[in-house]
Amino acid sequence: MSTCKFKDATLAVVKCQLHFTHRALKVLIPVTSRKAIRQSGQSPIHSAADGGHAQCLELLIAYGFDVNSLLEKHISENYGDMRRSALYFAVSHGDTICTELLLNAGAKPDRDPLHCLLVAVRAGRYEIVRLLLAKRADVNCYFTVVSDTVFPTALQYCLRDEVMMRLLLNGGYDAGRCFCCHHDNSFHTHCPSNDLRSQIIKDYLLYKEYDLYIEPHALVKTEIPAIRLNE
Repeated sequence: MSTCKFKDATLAVVKCQLHFTHRALKVLIPVTSRKAIRQSGQSPIHSAADGGHAQCLELLIAYGFDVNSLLEKHISENYGDMRRSALYFAVSHGDTICTELLLNAGAKPDRDPLHCLLVAVRAGRYEIVRLLLAKRADVNCYFTVVSDTVFPTALQYCLRDEVMMRLLLNGGYDAGRCFCCHHDNSFHTHCPSNDLRSQIIKDYLLYKEYDLYIEPHALVKTEIPAIRLNE
């Protein structure tokens, strides 16, 4: 069999599987207890987003499943980044279709310890970044486990990517924060250091509990580097 014919046959099998998955889901939804789903610790919305099953995701949304439901802690802990939302699954897989479906259904982009926007920026997913910004994702969000300064986190991930940088700046990026340092008291009244300081402590304690140091592009289990805090 030629390579072309093999690819066509494989595609046909995949389409067939998706068709039957969708049909099976239509049968199962009405007879499945919502209480049993809640007790499982995750929603079928998560499974559909994780598997990239856009049709199944549409069906679940139509049946009223909550797009903002979160993984229970014992399941979230199985992931190095402690993801919790279905949107995170879609964004981390670079799935534009599922991301758009979830956002249009009201999914919030800030339900995870590591914001979906930062994941998309680091991966260079321009269209997903556009979708997130259009739904008012916080363009000035921080991931303070990586850095304890007010230098914008997302900007660190696109310093060599002019297109991404323009997207962020046009989306309302506060470029002035690039020139702030909360370790210098002379900038105390001009930089948002107090809020960041509180967030640093919160994030540090959260990730220290799991002994994790996380970056969007590489999930590494290691010790958290020392964080300098003004006393």
